[in-house]
Amino acid sequence: MIFDLWETLVDWDQVRAARMFDEMAGRLGITTGELRRMWDTRDNPRYVAPIRDALRAIGIDEAAHDDICEIRLAYNRDTLVPRGGAVETLRALREQGYLLGLITVCSEEVEQLFPETELAGLFDAEVFSNAVGLAKPDPRIYLHCCELLGVEPHEAVFVGDGANDELAGARRVGMDAILIHRPGEDPFWPEVANWDGPRVTSIPGVLEVIAR
Repeated sequence: MIFDLWETLVDWDQVRAARMFDEMAGRLGITTGELRRMWDTRDNPRYVAPIRDALRAIGIDEAAHDDICEIRLAYNRDTLVPRGGAVETLRALREQGYLLGLITVCSEEVEQLFPETELAGLFDAEVFSNAVGLAKPDPRIYLHCCELLGVEPHEAVFVGDGANDELAGARRVGMDAILIHRPGEDPFWPEVANWDGPRVTSIPGVLEVIAR
């Protein structure tokens, strides 16, 4: 079983994220809108390279790098908290003999802080996009995780919310895939609006799907 992180095992806190961008923009002396335009450029390698390389790539003055990194660390430290039932489900899967993998598209703060979280030690393989220089849905990132787990793609199941075309990407390498979305809401990402595979509205629901 291979899991996505954000909006799967952990919530992405939109309110705190907005405050983080406001704080970063204030430190840089620019508007939040200006910072977001810089941050969201296609040339920003924040998910596949060290964060300071990303800051340089979008023109952030090196004198501000330490402050920006601290602001981002604080956000991630506060938000890397597992959803209800996530830890218990992962432990139950391990008890049932499943190998567990993690594939997350993230900047390096997540990898740096991960050992401090409640999720630390629950996975047999952890793949952080910034560390391997690959992001979903690149087939190589799925294959790399499978290789670390010692399984073939057709033996693996990927669980995610559908961001980054990740579910279709998993299928393209031969994996099965499970969509997770919030209860009472449609899937957030348009590409999985008509998802034809299994879906759950909580991580514990994965146990029911694999028991069928």
